[in-house]
Amino acid sequence: MHHPNPLSDTPESGQSALRHRLEVIIFGTGSTAGRRFDITLIALILLSVSIVIFDSVDELHNRFGSTFWTLELALTGLFTLEYATRLWCSHKRSAYLLSFWGIIDFLAIVPTYVALFFPEAAPLAIIRLLRVMRVFRIFRLITLFAELNEILAVLRGTSKSIFVFFVMVMLVVVIFGCVIYVIEGPAHGFVSIPVSVYWAVVTITTVGYGDLVPQTVAGRFVAGLGMLVGYAIIAVPTAIITGRLWERVNGQRNPNPTLPWNCPLCAKQGHGLLAQYCQHCGAELDVPPDVRQQAEKR
Repeated sequence: MHHPNPLSDTPESGQSALRHRLEVIIFGTGSTAGRRFDITLIALILLSVSIVIFDSVDELHNRFGSTFWTLELALTGLFTLEYATRLWCSHKRSAYLLSFWGIIDFLAIVPTYVALFFPEAAPLAIIRLLRVMRVFRIFRLITLFAELNEILAVLRGTSKSIFVFFVMVMLVVVIFGCVIYVIEGPAHGFVSIPVSVYWAVVTITTVGYGDLVPQTVAGRFVAGLGMLVGYAIIAVPTAIITGRLWERVNGQRNPNPTLPWNCPLCAKQGHGLLAQYCQHCGAELDVPPDVRQQAEKR
């Protein structure tokens, strides 16, 4: 005689199924429900950012300030619920908490709660603009996310070259500042070497505020030389990044199918169908079996 398993219909099993379903929807982008969730989230983020922007206008704040605040509280409540749900359904809660997007999600809801207890802490409202960064979740829904990853990878790959170049630029700026200080001196507004270095930065970057202007022939010659050097400074890092990006796009594209699953730690995609760990940060992916099966059928 067959006896039913008393554990098959326990609340724990139902809870596990719900957590699994929510994890697929929230962290994955391969399902229809997951895409709808991300689109809805993006719409709420854009609405929240718009409210922050409009509330900064005095006329709109005076007329609709209370309405803006009510909407802000409602949206913050939704974002808080979303954040708590991510924590609840994630297999790697510590990985999500310490990940880039986990920190952004947390910082996006903190300012409103702080304002409830300290209304005079107006500068903290600037932190709410970090919510704009969550708009980049849209790249998970379209192929542009791959291009974003390519650009970030190129920036990481060229970081050492750019750093060395930046150090050289700083040396050039200091040299130009010292030279112009010796030539012009306090009589023409170059009262110290730091002020002269500031002038060198403005000149070499071709900004040219005009608050400090060389008066002597030698000073103008140095200024002209700095402007010419400035064009080279702009061109060199641009050429380094563009060249590396061109090589990566044309020679390192992976034509193999990938999993529609975001790493819970670094939020990147592009993993192989059989990948168990993130190829970018090494975190465990915890991809549900049904997601792998759907990706293999494509």
